[in-house]
Amino acid sequence: MSSSRLTATQGGPWRPGRRLLSAGALLLALLALWPVAGLLREGLQGLTNGSARLGADGGLQLRGTTLLLLGTALLGGLLGTANGWLLANCRFPGRRLLRIAQLLPLASPSYLLAATLIDLGSRQGLRIHGLGWGVLVMALSTYPYVFLLSTESFTICGRRQLEACRCLGVGPWNSFRRIALPMALPAIGAGIALMGMEVVNELGAVQLLGIPSLSAGILQAWQAEGNPTGAVGLALITLAIVMVLLVGERRLRRRSRRWSDGVAGGESPAWPLQGQRAFAAQALALVPPLLSLGIPLFWAAVNVDQLKSGLSAELLLLAGRSLGLALAAAGLALTAALVLAIAKRWSSAPWLRSLTFLAGMGYAVPGAVLALALLLLGGPWRLAPLLLLLWGYCDRFLAVAKGGLDAALERLSPSLDEAATGLGCRWPDVLQRVHLPLLRGPMAVGALLVFVDTVKELPLTFALRPFDFDTLSVRVFQYASDERLAAALWPALMILLLGLVASLALIPGLERQQRDQAPSRG
Repeated sequence: MSSSRLTATQGGPWRPGRRLLSAGALLLALLALWPVAGLLREGLQGLTNGSARLGADGGLQLRGTTLLLLGTALLGGLLGTANGWLLANCRFPGRRLLRIAQLLPLASPSYLLAATLIDLGSRQGLRIHGLGWGVLVMALSTYPYVFLLSTESFTICGRRQLEACRCLGVGPWNSFRRIALPMALPAIGAGIALMGMEVVNELGAVQLLGIPSLSAGILQAWQAEGNPTGAVGLALITLAIVMVLLVGERRLRRRSRRWSDGVAGGESPAWPLQGQRAFAAQALALVPPLLSLGIPLFWAAVNVDQLKSGLSAELLLLAGRSLGLALAAAGLALTAALVLAIAKRWSSAPWLRSLTFLAGMGYAVPGAVLALALLLLGGPWRLAPLLLLLWGYCDRFLAVAKGGLDAALERLSPSLDEAATGLGCRWPDVLQRVHLPLLRGPMAVGALLVFVDTVKELPLTFALRPFDFDTLSVRVFQYASDERLAAALWPALMILLLGLVASLALIPGLERQQRDQAPSRG
């Protein structure tokens, strides 16, 4: 039964609660879209009066962003999908530890990885520069998005079909190609879309590696040229690129819904790998996290003599600020994403579905431009800088928390909701007793991603933070800009530590989700 039919069959006491839910979703969507609407208005005004232009380097910046996006999507998508399948459906020595290791790259910011690579390369006479290195850095930093979403899909989808393949003697490769991959395409598409948004918004790594990009062009137009309208014009191109990513992922998910029908429970099939195959699987799973996290740690070991001179009480203050902002942003973004996802499931109104979809567009807006839009909006109202900063975090990272919830809800049959409402449950009871227990895994993943992204986020924090309110990411950026990488050692290690703690905290939630979604069958 479709969700529209489910909504149509409800009435009586359910309707007022449903309206309240829709009103809350409408308010959240409008708050998320308000800054974007301001950018669109500024951009249209720039197009009208001719001030919004790409500039002399605009074509080169667009080409650099496009090539970086395509290269990262290809390499990162391959790494995330391959490791998602191997670690979900194959058995080989070290699998459990290697599965945990796939989360470690989330702890290493791409600008930190690029800076340490450049410093280590210069000591060996190697020039780390250009598009190829940018693709490698961004793929290593972002492929866990694809891994987290694809491994969940590979774990819970199509167990009966995969067991049938195994009984017929079909190997893991053909089972992956014929059954698992088509069923996992929605999750893979969502992960690649998140990767693309991260690439388009990246600023530090592309500047350090000398890659012309839209993000750098926006910053140049805003700060160097004093042309905020021109910066917004470049931001419109960024919005268009990410809109293509989001629309493509949405259509792919809709076309693949038929693969989710009749998903069976039971234990996931396991193909044992031995000999060279096991070694190849171990290498594929080990090399990406070893590079993304090992390079900054090796750089820190090389500069260990600088640790004593850089240690100070201010580091604890910076870490506390970063931790507090990340926890607040994760809680607010996850709450907003849950309201929007549940309202979308229970409402058949096209306008509400469109608004909830567009609410995730804040992630497409470069942090510096979103900061400008929030300053323009908050100035007349005299809103506190911290409030604007949290607003900006929620707007940017709402799509990160919402994408996994939408995909998980689409896998839940509407008959579950119909049965609950048929027993007289209102929407808060359905949410508490049905949805929340089944969404614990996606909620944990979403909260983790928002937390880590907030700790690492730079342009938005740098522009909106109150006076004399530095964070770890701002301090690392300031030292790196002054070519004082040794002084950035402790702040960088603190960012890595917070990211590692959050990444490792996700493991019990993922394992619990796998047990809950794989009940034994008699």
